[in-house]
Amino acid sequence: MIRLKSSPYQSTAAFLGAATEIAEHYGFEALDKLPRVKGGVRRALPPGAKPDSEIAFARREERTLPSAARRLLLAAPTAGRALLAWRVVPLSTSTSAGVSLELHAAGIPGAIAEALLITAASAIVKEAGVEARILSINNMGAVESSSRYVRDVGLYLRKHIESISPTLRPRATLDPLGTLVQLIERGHPAVSRAPQAMEYLTEDERRRFWDLLEYLEKADLPYELNGQILGSRDCWTHALFEIASVDPESGAHTIIAFGGRFDPLMSRFARAPYPAAMIAIHCESRGAQRLRQPARGIPLMYFAHLGHEARRRALPALESLRVAGIPVHHGLWHERIGEQMAAARTHATPYILIMGHKEAVEGTILVREVATNSQEAVLLSELPSYLKRKRVGAWKSEVRM
Repeated sequence: MIRLKSSPYQSTAAFLGAATEIAEHYGFEALDKLPRVKGGVRRALPPGAKPDSEIAFARREERTLPSAARRLLLAAPTAGRALLAWRVVPLSTSTSAGVSLELHAAGIPGAIAEALLITAASAIVKEAGVEARILSINNMGAVESSSRYVRDVGLYLRKHIESISPTLRPRATLDPLGTLVQLIERGHPAVSRAPQAMEYLTEDERRRFWDLLEYLEKADLPYELNGQILGSRDCWTHALFEIASVDPESGAHTIIAFGGRFDPLMSRFARAPYPAAMIAIHCESRGAQRLRQPARGIPLMYFAHLGHEARRRALPALESLRVAGIPVHHGLWHERIGEQMAAARTHATPYILIMGHKEAVEGTILVREVATNSQEAVLLSELPSYLKRKRVGAWKSEVRM
């Protein structure tokens, strides 16, 4: 978890205040403040489904997912609506207590969901003063691929059962993947030769995974592939990821964030296929802990993209606006420009930033004034200074209740 002693924050509350401001720049809203929609997505469990107590949790981060899934579905009027939300939950380990800031992206099937989560989390961690860090990524594939992988993990563990602690042997039969996670945490020597989940991916799953990696490369976020980033098959599918801090003297790694796509668990509560991804950022408890959110205004701009290349280039553009303190709405999960223009009208933004394929390749963006329908092409590298000169990078006032 993040240690505040070496951060710019004096307390947990200060960290959460800064972190949620970053999250809200990327479009995440406070989950507790999202309205509960009557007649929304069905939430009753299907006949024969396991209760929470029977889910094979392999990591502590997984135990808060059922409550998050239920709350997200309470705010979802239809299965097709995208929701970006954050919430704070208590965190306790064997050595210390803290909090987890969870970021959730629900209703978004594409890799842009994971890319948004990782980009926002990386910005939060960087602002917390964690300069030496490693982003590690694995991929368990869809249900069929992970089933084949888990089957072979079970066979592998049976071959090495004598080397496994007697307390873990019963679990090896019932929950091979959870057992492997425990062995990884304990540094068991057999782990290095265990089956690798990425070797079981289909061509479609590899292409999907490559989409995520391309987002990270365009956002200049270094990563490493690590087959030991795993979790329960009852919870996760496709990508899983960790952010770890690195001690500059000893080289020791400390996990400060973990996440992935939890479609299986979310779909279980929705009683239908329902995509969802999350990342949890861990911070120690120190000083004041109650988050006090200041009143924030409404962005004057909406960022619209047209095409895959423009969406890939959007994340670094959003980050440059964040660093410059310029707020913006966006809808990167939308596939069609018409959906984004409708969202811009809903937000009533007087300006729209438009990036198409041509602009993405040339490193430019169109700044359109809605009232006059006039627009100007601006270099991305000069966008923050251009907006500030035009006094576009300001807020509309808003009173929060």
